[in-house]
Formats: sequence, C-alpha cells, structure tokens
Amino acid sequence: MLVSAAEMINKAHEGHYAVPPFNINNMEWIIAILKGCQATNSPVILGVSEGAGKYMQGYKNVVAMVKEIHDNLGITVPVAIHLDHGSYAGAKACIEAGFTSIMFDGSHFPFEENLEKSKELIALAHSKGISIECEVGGIGGEEDGVVSSGELASPEECGVIAGLGVDFLAAGIGNIHGKYPANWAGLSFDQLAKIQESTNGKPLVLHGGSGIPSEQVKKAISLGVSKVNVNTELQLEFAAATRAYVEAGKDQQGKGYDPRKLLAPGTAAIQAKVEKMNTEFFGCAGKA
Repeated sequence: MLVSAAEMINKAHEGHYAVPPFNINNMEWIIAILKGCQATNSPVILGVSEGAGKYMQGYKNVVAMVKEIHDNLGITVPVAIHLDHGSYAGAKACIEAGFTSIMFDGSHFPFEENLEKSKELIALAHSKGISIECEVGGIGGEEDGVVSSGELASPEECGVIAGLGVDFLAAGIGNIHGKYPANWAGLSFDQLAKIQESTNGKPLVLHGGSGIPSEQVKKAISLGVSKVNVNTELQLEFAAATRAYVEAGKDQQGKGYDPRKLLAPGTAAIQAKVEKMNTEFFGCAGKA
C-alpha cells in the first residue's frame, strides 16, 4: 500500500531499527526492490532523485509506474514514493505529481533561506498528507549537481528545523554519497548524539548509506537514525551481475541478448541485496 513515510519512520525510531529508502532508477529497480521488501515483510521508501525522475520521463510517470507495478505484484507492505535531495521547485512538482513523501535539500542555501523554504514546504506537504524530510549540513560527494565536502551539521540549526514540525531530518555527520575513500574518517557519533538531543528525539536520516560498515550503521540506528539511504550499493550489484552475464557470453547464447534476459541477473542481484540488507543491516524484516 502506498503511504506517507511518517508512520513507518516513527515506528522504526521507537523500535530502534531503520526503514531503507532504496533509490529507484527504472522498472527493474522498482520490481526488484518491491519484491525484496515483500519477501522480508519490510516497509520501504522508494527514493527518486531529480535526475532519475527526468530519466524516467517525469514524476507523474514515476508515480504511475510504481502504482502499476505495486498493484500487479500484489504488494502488501507499506510503500512510500519519496523525492530524494529535492530542490524547492522539485519538491513542489512531486507534491503535484502524487508522491507520498518528499525531501527538500536546502543545505546549500544560507541557513535563514533554508529555514524559510523548509517552513513553507513543511506546511504545504502536511496540508496534503505528505511526509517531508529536510536537511542541515552537507552530505559529502555529489548528488544531482549539489556538491559538498561533508561538513558536520550544527546541532543548534538542526534543532531549529526540527522545531518546524519536519517529519524526519537529514544531518551531515561525515557521511558521503557514492563510494567511500580509503582514508574516510568514519561517522561522527558524538555529533549524532548532540543532534538527536537538540532535536528532542526527532527521527534522523543517514544519507550515503552504501559502503558504511555495518557496525557503524547499527550504532547510528541506536543513536536515533531511522532511515538509511541506499543507491550506489544496488547500482554496483546490478553492474557486477550484468557484467558477469556478458563476460560469460550468455548474451550470445540463443536469445540471450533480449533485454528481458540481459537485465534479469542484475535485477535478481538487486532483490537479493535488498533482502540481505533488510535482514542483516536495518533490522526492518518482519516490521511491515
């Protein structure tokens, strides 16, 4: 069932587990993630970056694809369609398109501008029954043209944004989009604890979840993180499985070049990874 993300995130926060927002990039991603979460009886957030939204021919098409695939597969676990790192205009467009959850990333603006835009979008989203995430402090790396070195979020600023009534809050604690470099310093748990205190226990979000050691993910969850974003890890799984299929020459056997066969190993690899992460990392298996 398609729902706002607020209830599932609040339950995760109370139960000390995390809901995974797996980013979707095409039909195969939607199918694999929904099947994986149904198999583990896990709630799920389908994250959509603005770039992926354009690739999939617009936000309305994304919503239509998810709804049709969701219904055709007979999915019964809670599912939210969520804008990931949305701009001010993108957030408004996704509300109109039928998303059930949005993120406004105003972290690159001066704080006062981030605050004013967040306040407006929180009111608009809640008037439509849509959950909303905002961000304070940059997430390292690059996401849809927004570049950050991964500075630590200010607990005081996080407290101000949380006070606006945002449903969950992304705060930079040293996390990075994409692959983590060998010299990565790790997550700042001291900063995370301060942010959780300053926000009066608001559910927090860990972006750049791909590649963070499982023990750090679990510790972050114990300190108030209730949503751990994953995108790169599934892309790497898909690429590796597809590469193995081609290098084995299977695309030259019979009609192995048929895209339905060519993309099948990667799709299966995504589903397997989703099931593994739900069970072993996030603790959300059986929580739907």
